[in-house]
Amino acid sequence: MKLRFALIQLCLFFFFSVPLLAQGDLFTNQETLDLKMKFSIKDMKKNTNDSTYVDQVIWYKNEAGEWEELEVEMRTRGNFRLNNCYYPPMRLKVKKKQRKGTPFENNKSLKLVMPCNRASNADSYVIKELICYKLFDEVSEYTFSTRMVRLYFENEDDKKGEQELIGFLIEDDDDVADRFNAKIVDDKKILGTLLEDSAALRHDLFQLMIGNTDFSGLYKHNQKVMQLDERTVVPLAYDFDMTGLVNPPYAQVSNLVDIEKVTDRLYRGFCREEAITQTIRKEFIAKEQSIYSVVNRYSDWLSTGDKKEIDRFLRDFFEILNNDRSFEKFVVKACRSY
Repeated sequence: MKLRFALIQLCLFFFFSVPLLAQGDLFTNQETLDLKMKFSIKDMKKNTNDSTYVDQVIWYKNEAGEWEELEVEMRTRGNFRLNNCYYPPMRLKVKKKQRKGTPFENNKSLKLVMPCNRASNADSYVIKELICYKLFDEVSEYTFSTRMVRLYFENEDDKKGEQELIGFLIEDDDDVADRFNAKIVDDKKILGTLLEDSAALRHDLFQLMIGNTDFSGLYKHNQKVMQLDERTVVPLAYDFDMTGLVNPPYAQVSNLVDIEKVTDRLYRGFCREEAITQTIRKEFIAKEQSIYSVVNRYSDWLSTGDKKEIDRFLRDFFEILNNDRSFEKFVVKACRSY
């Protein structure tokens, strides 16, 4: 009897002291989320901007497979894709009262990544960018949570009706900061040399791995800076479409870097002490198979050719890491001193 009572007490303790995974844990569940949206792309681009939202309704499919309505505020976001793509990248805001009891309960603000155009292979580039986010999860703890969505979208500007698209949701940067009891630094420029060494190296080697040069921590371009405490700031990377791994048709190389195409790798990290550089190098080498496993999880969404190209691109990176001369040439001697 005493043993039974003790077990009941133990169960009650865990029930009330351990956070339960509520329906509001949007990113804990990694099943593809079904969403419906209907609006005029033309009007959305015309009537919204970085500070102006419009009221919209979206629908999400609940765990019972039924569609539920959700009132949101919506606006366009971004620069290049906003001006050059048919489907604009979006930001959603959901009021607390509206999101209560829904998968969005803990997420007031979200980014939505959609395909760039209506080409038959447009979804594949979205999948490849999502893979980049998942790869970053493998090598760094300071990352944005993401979740794949199947989007049933109707553009009121044309008569094609509902289109089925693949996209993904991205966690808001303030929510990332809350997870670490930290804050996002937006009001000052932070030199790359001041970033915490190990976090910076993991970030920089990751960018080399996916073939990305389209970022700047100093100018907050595709990279946030998160302050963990008075002395510690770390990079928080996002937007990976202009990378060698994704390699979309619209990819462009900045004239500030000395490469000809995005599939050419260039290390843009700052120089760090040799000991910590070699330590993080070994971390990546140890995770090579788990990196391939991430890609394999999405193989059903990729063509055979895309899957082979991603694998080849990643193998080239690990050949650099596993060869002392190549690592010296492409990383150690290529690092920036200022």
